[in-house]
Amino acid sequence: MILGELGLSEALRAVTGAIPAAIAAGKAGRQLILPLAHQQEMALIGHGEVLLAEHLNAVCAFLHSGEPLASSQAVEVHAPDLNNAPDLADIIGQEQGKMALEVTAAGGHNLLLMGPPGTGKTMLASRLAGLLPPLSNEEVLEVAAINSLVSATDMTLGLWHTRPFRAPHHSASMTALVGGGGLPKPGEISLAHNGILFLDELPEFERRVLDALREPLEAGEIVISRTRAKVNYPARVQLVVAMNPSPSGHYQGTHNRLPVQQILRYLGKLSGPFLDRFDLSIEVPLLPPGTLHKQWQPGERSADVRARVLTARERQLARAGKINVRLTPPEMDIHCRLHEEDAIQTGAVCACLAPHFEGSKNHRRSGAAARYPARPFGGGNQLSLHGQVTEPLTPRFRVKH
Repeated sequence: MILGELGLSEALRAVTGAIPAAIAAGKAGRQLILPLAHQQEMALIGHGEVLLAEHLNAVCAFLHSGEPLASSQAVEVHAPDLNNAPDLADIIGQEQGKMALEVTAAGGHNLLLMGPPGTGKTMLASRLAGLLPPLSNEEVLEVAAINSLVSATDMTLGLWHTRPFRAPHHSASMTALVGGGGLPKPGEISLAHNGILFLDELPEFERRVLDALREPLEAGEIVISRTRAKVNYPARVQLVVAMNPSPSGHYQGTHNRLPVQQILRYLGKLSGPFLDRFDLSIEVPLLPPGTLHKQWQPGERSADVRARVLTARERQLARAGKINVRLTPPEMDIHCRLHEEDAIQTGAVCACLAPHFEGSKNHRRSGAAARYPARPFGGGNQLSLHGQVTEPLTPRFRVKH
């Protein structure tokens, strides 16, 4: 089997879909010939069923007289150096936001950041990738296969283990975000598979585009159906979003004189079922006056937080065989069971927020998010949260009349 684009000079050029084709050929026990331009990608797969050729003449010589072609060789790919990545220590203040990032990274949760402009929401979101563990070899292959479907360009070997961080503009169409087209291509949610999908200025996205993310966020995959094809693409991502509390960017008060109806209309662009996909919702407030002019003391480094995140993930895998965000409701009842006093407090908070909230999936997952900072009570799986669980359950939107 031969896959490639033939130039006018009979040179073989790179094509999209080389990695999925090589994986399929390996499973079927078939030999595949690819352009030499795919050498680095094939090194990631590293099985001898893939041969590489630079020119059509070389392929003809191989088929007619058995002239040897280059074969793909496995190359050891080391974990990326994250020391040059954006560091959490660069952010002044916002300790609650930093703690939310750590909980998000440890449990694989979705996170909503809300606050006025200039408070560091985007800075916080950009630091999340540096807190996550490197991709495993299996995850690397999944990410590379998806990227191969949209681009024939080789990636640098040193970047293979870097988790994807996709940040589409708020003008992105539904096809761009979830995938599609006449010949279905993966969208941003699939290109962010095993990584982070960051949506800034959340209410500026079209409501129908955001609602199209609901099912893939829950299922971890997206199904694109067309007349000629039905395609499943993986879409297991951590969704992180940032938004302002009103069209002016500020809360009600000195900086915001907008009518309440206009603010509600702005927030109404986000549907309730879509917001239920977020396990943590955190306010990122303005810093106290003069904070930025004081002598700056660097905060905790991303490397130190990442070490705790790795330890937490190891505990989760040892306890349940999966990270917290993937726990089923029965597993949450086992591993995230609250101490009686905290269960009563949490129920009271839920009753104040919304009558239907207690017992909902979001309520359960918020408890799983609180599992990270909680302390075990009595040495078992029962947790004493000491008030910390109410933070993920606080109202997302507050409009003062």
